[in-house]
Amino acid sequence: MDVLSVKVIVNSLIFSVIGIGVFLIAYFIIEKITPENTWREISQNKNTAVAIVFGALIIGISMIISAAIHG
Repeated sequence: MDVLSVKVIVNSLIFSVIGIGVFLIAYFIIEKITPENTWREISQNKNTAVAIVFGALIIGISMIISAAIHG
């Protein structure tokens, strides 16, 4: 393997870990802001509306993090 390939792989891993970390922080902030426990509302109460909104929120945060890392 080329030195450049190793550098690219290491950079990808570092940015992936940073992106996942930022995503988890954003998830826990959103979980604290919302009045209900969203995970319990989705899994136990089977609230489809909350699941759709929360899924859209997760996709939006992921796109923002991806754009920030990609530049």
